Amino acid sequence: MTITAPKRVSLGQLRVAKCKLRIKTKGRPDQGDPFFVSFLVYTRKIMFKTHTCGELRHTHAGQTVQLAGWVHRRRDHGGVIFIDLRDRFGLTQVVINPTHTSTDDFKRSESIRNEFVMQIEGTVALRPEGMNNTKMASGMIEVMANKVSILNPAKTPPFMIDDDGENVDEAMRLKYRYLDLRRERMSRNLTIRHRLVKFMRDYLDQRGFLEVETPILFKSTPEGAREYLVPSRVHPGEFYALPQSPQQLKQLLMVGGIERYFQIARCFRDEDQRADRQPEFTQLDMEMSFIDRDDILALVEGLLTQFCEDFAELHGRSLMFKPFLRLPFHEVMERYGRDKPDVRYAMELFEVSAATRGSEFLPFQVAHVKGICVQGCANYTRKQTDDLTDFAKKAGAKGLVVMWHDADGVRKTGAGTKLSDAEKAAIVAAAGSKPGDLILLVADEDRNKVNNALGELRHELGIRLKLSKPEQLGFLWVVDFPSFVRDHETGNWAANHHLFTAPKDEYLDNLEADPGAARSKQYDLVCNGYEVAGGSIRIHRRDVQERVMKILGLSMEEAYKKFGHMLDAFEYGAPPHGGIAPGVDRLAMIFAGAPNIREVIAFPKNQQAADIMLGVPSPATEKQVKELHIRLA
Repeated sequence: MTITAPKRVSLGQLRVAKCKLRIKTKGRPDQGDPFFVSFLVYTRKIMFKTHTCGELRHTHAGQTVQLAGWVHRRRDHGGVIFIDLRDRFGLTQVVINPTHTSTDDFKRSESIRNEFVMQIEGTVALRPEGMNNTKMASGMIEVMANKVSILNPAKTPPFMIDDDGENVDEAMRLKYRYLDLRRERMSRNLTIRHRLVKFMRDYLDQRGFLEVETPILFKSTPEGAREYLVPSRVHPGEFYALPQSPQQLKQLLMVGGIERYFQIARCFRDEDQRADRQPEFTQLDMEMSFIDRDDILALVEGLLTQFCEDFAELHGRSLMFKPFLRLPFHEVMERYGRDKPDVRYAMELFEVSAATRGSEFLPFQVAHVKGICVQGCANYTRKQTDDLTDFAKKAGAKGLVVMWHDADGVRKTGAGTKLSDAEKAAIVAAAGSKPGDLILLVADEDRNKVNNALGELRHELGIRLKLSKPEQLGFLWVVDFPSFVRDHETGNWAANHHLFTAPKDEYLDNLEADPGAARSKQYDLVCNGYEVAGGSIRIHRRDVQERVMKILGLSMEEAYKKFGHMLDAFEYGAPPHGGIAPGVDRLAMIFAGAPNIREVIAFPKNQQAADIMLGVPSPATEKQVKELHIRLA
């Protein structure tokens, strides 16, 4: 096969043109300047294409153009070859007719197959009447090819590129990610991500923020998740840690007087994978001085509201609440059962503990009894409710009491005949149930277990029943979290957020006496069942920080060894400050309507935290291990 390539102008000639442009415009070209326009025309001449495949319209009819891209589809209609040529910007139909092209070019075109890389030179023509393609932005025109160049042939891909990929196994897509990225859906997802990040940078720059990079090789610190460790060759037996977040460094930037900091930060956590997690992820890391909680919430809410509205055409989502909902943590757990609820649908938890405490049904006698009402599901079979019971048990419930509300009244299982008519009536009233609904109840001495199990069950039913509209964005601020929670393994107090989160001022006097009662200045932003941002007002006084460390069981010697740089910094005039870190991956996933964050990351890891395209992780050589002064077990 003969492959031809276009003639190109040298890079030296391009540099001369750029130099002339800078001299002419004093380094600040005006896009309306004729010289600047001629420069753009000149640079297009030395490129493989004068226009993108999504650019041409009926106004270009009669122009001679050059296009380059991949063959999306090829059709042979009676000696005339039709090609849909694709690049990142769209599709253009190219007509290769022997009456317009040379014999050699037409013969070469007969060998063209999908995914060949092509360059076409031709004339833009209006499509014949009645032949417009409304599904293509360029559907009113076609390019009549004069010259055809095959820049690179292609093997037959392991899967079709011109579909949406839903029927392709994800492992196959990840193995050939460079092919998967050619899909329109993936290109759109990455475009949404790009627009989001660029908008964040511009929005914060306009409000006086500085983008500051912080180190990737950092110190190991106990901030919750397991860290990735990096052995040091220069310091035998010692390790760096990849940052879970730049938490301490951004606080030190506030001590350094930066006042308004941000970065698009890469973070690393060695956690079990799920739909909204990756071992390496990206967040918009932010910190501000001389502010309180409402200042940060207003800033982030404004950023996301403006992005949502400015780019609605790109992502197709709309805000359900303006301003965003705002609820305290305790109320969120009582109403929804999880601290990241999907508030696009109701199905809130209800309580019947008082009405059932004297019940003959033993599990209800000394327990917290709460439930949810699932509208229109009284036709569920025993097999279906058994499946829900199994799910609830996996979520921490001891069992699930199911009650059917039909035209004849309430039928029940689990509780047998031991619920009185008064108890059934009280349950129906609390549930707001009507004929056709299904009532699900959980009982336990531990109120948190009841809320958690019902919260997960509510979330699962919301997905199964498709209760939420995918085009809606239900943002919710969760505030007033507990400062401390009990560690289930040790029984000791642990920081609910992290140990630098400030308790609310009204709890400081009684902090050591009753840590469990203290509420903190932590805040999370939730959207459609995902936590998309988390932050807090920080402790900026050394005495308060030391008190918190003592409650967490850190001796001053241990605290100073791990956080001495922070304690020392607080003695040099640390300002009041706070921050937040919206997750770029999760926000992009939600705006793109993607099922997981792997769909908005160019080269993600799979659910086993492996890159099957690159073969990562992979063994180190003996020499590498020896140089790092470590030994493998």
